[in-house]
Amino acid sequence: MLDIKFIRENPDLIKEAARKKHIDFDVEKLLQIDEERRKILAEAEDLRAKQNTASEQMPQIKEDSERQKLITEMKAVKEELSAKEVRLKAVVKEWESLMFDVPNVPDPSVPEGNSDLDNREIRKWGEIPDFGFELKSHIELMENLNLVDFERGVKVAGFRGYFLKGDAALLSVALWQLAFEMWAKKGFVPLIAPSLCREINFTGSGWLPQGKEEIYKTQDDLYLAGTAEVPVMGFHQDEILEEKDLPKKYVAFSSCYRREAGSYGKEEKGIFRLHEFMKVEQVILCRADHEESVKWHEEITKNSEEIMQALDIPYRVVLNCGADLGLGQVKKYDIEAWIPSEGRYRETHSSSYFHDFQTRRLDIRYRSSEGKVRFCHSLNNTVIATPRVLIALLENNQQKDGSVKVPEILVKYIGKNIIS
Repeated sequence: MLDIKFIRENPDLIKEAARKKHIDFDVEKLLQIDEERRKILAEAEDLRAKQNTASEQMPQIKEDSERQKLITEMKAVKEELSAKEVRLKAVVKEWESLMFDVPNVPDPSVPEGNSDLDNREIRKWGEIPDFGFELKSHIELMENLNLVDFERGVKVAGFRGYFLKGDAALLSVALWQLAFEMWAKKGFVPLIAPSLCREINFTGSGWLPQGKEEIYKTQDDLYLAGTAEVPVMGFHQDEILEEKDLPKKYVAFSSCYRREAGSYGKEEKGIFRLHEFMKVEQVILCRADHEESVKWHEEITKNSEEIMQALDIPYRVVLNCGADLGLGQVKKYDIEAWIPSEGRYRETHSSSYFHDFQTRRLDIRYRSSEGKVRFCHSLNNTVIATPRVLIALLENNQQKDGSVKVPEILVKYIGKNIIS
């Protein structure tokens, strides 16, 4: 959510943001509703002032006729105020709905584009492996090595259900352990975060109202989070932090749930796009300063590149175009791992910053050294998402005999260097 004062003063910036992000939003309609809201508020305040003045005058009036006249006038004022309050309630509801649709302004460095196909490659890391034998997909590798059971997964959990078995389960746990160890050394506070969250956490982090088709809702009016970003952003809701305690750096593990309602999701096979998965996420709250956000954005992206390098998985970093940004994102990088069986890179990490878009919704502020209270800036990025990352890990380390070499950094966790 943006500051309404900023929107009033920069309507052309909002129009341009909506155009660049390919979001249908009418800023003029918002400004009209905002003007009506302010007008009714002023009129209502004026009527309340009249009521207060009359209340003060009443004990001093001696003449019955004058008292009756004032009572009659105040009755009319009360009726008018009541009508204003009814109208104000309706206008505020519409105003709030529109405010939740205002797109954040993308950074000037964000490229134009119509889809993720227009994302701009920034850099690559690692050598594309030359196998010299017929490649197997992750599905073939996992089924041949008894690492997954899709049939029983569907029997138990329905469409896109799965069981990870044996060494695939051990690899997953090893990746979570590695992530926590690496990020703890970087000063991040480890968290195990709840997946079941109240609606405010989704609205505050920007997943609602636009993303409601992708989110599971329970009968208890709770929702299942698709990333630990959601509960971790709610961790400091309605709090005022101290500047000296910033940045707040968290690395959080959680189960994740997404409906994947789009038709593209229905065509995906294997473990790339699932309804239920596990993820470790890094979240940062920092000072309200653009350069500070940019610094941490580069830092958290570098962090995730380091774990990919430690796993020796070839990848590239892309700068997302306007159409591939979410409503609240100022700028986003994707890290895409090389998938040998497909001969292309596919996304494993997303790294974003939001300025105060999320913290304004969640009322997360800090008190500066000068005593001024401001909204924090927020950032988040994937640390590791399982089982998706297993696709690249298994395929890039497959051997001619159908076995898979375990990345050296994970051997200590699972006690072997070959899965066969």
